[in-house]
Amino acid sequence: MTGFVTRFAPSPTGYLHRGHAFSALTAEAAARAAGGRFLLRIEDIDATRCRPPFEAAIYQDLAWLGLGWPRPVRRQSEHLADYAGALDRLAARGLIYRCFRTRKEIAEEIGRAPHGAMEVFRGAPLPPDEEAHRLAAGEPFAWRLSLSAAAAALGGFEDLHFIEEGEGPNGERGEIGARPALGGDVVLARKDVGVAYHLAVVFDDALLGVTHVIRGHDLFEATHVQRLLQALLGLPTPVYRHHRLLTGPDGRRYAKRDRAETLRELRARGVTAEAVRRELGFD
Repeated sequence: MTGFVTRFAPSPTGYLHRGHAFSALTAEAAARAAGGRFLLRIEDIDATRCRPPFEAAIYQDLAWLGLGWPRPVRRQSEHLADYAGALDRLAARGLIYRCFRTRKEIAEEIGRAPHGAMEVFRGAPLPPDEEAHRLAAGEPFAWRLSLSAAAAALGGFEDLHFIEEGEGPNGERGEIGARPALGGDVVLARKDVGVAYHLAVVFDDALLGVTHVIRGHDLFEATHVQRLLQALLGLPTPVYRHHRLLTGPDGRRYAKRDRAETLRELRARGVTAEAVRRELGFD
């Protein structure tokens, strides 16, 4: 067996559709071809949107497609202390700061900036007295990664690279220089949620020994800030393989929010798993 390890990591915020099936089958086929391992991870840190019925359906749908995976499955909601430890390491080095601005306030600030001058949010810590006052008042906040502090800690981002074995949405391939500034000062945690997507993903991929991250084009840009977090936390960098996104008859990509036909619905109307696999190119 090789050291090839990849994963499929859905969030139980709705039922899986063809796009999810394509991504899971792509990852599993790559692991099988390499004599490696295919893992399942449940990314359920969003307690307001994740639901047990959706999680149960993930297991049912993937098994119906003929996929298998090692148990137990890592459920992110059960490991918040792990992420808190990683966040504490960043805080101890002054790499994150509390941001009390709302999404609306940030959007308005970006909108007021001269054209092209501010496309993503870049902030800074509040003066200690003001921060203490807001904390005492119980105001909500988010922990944001400080790009300026990260650049100072690493001596810039010029040495950050990742390998793209698939293809980015604009044909990116091979060794790619990471550009963390594309995302601005991203949120790594909120007061009411111990971790946000980027930090949890980077931590878990390292913990599980993931060597190849196989996912859709929609997550290609996330790779830039995730590469930065790997450098800051001293974590290994996997190889990335981004794949195309499936689109429906209307030309729009399959998405939960657009009520794309789910695998459950396909199964209920008599479509077989073999037919779905064949349609997606996995005979």
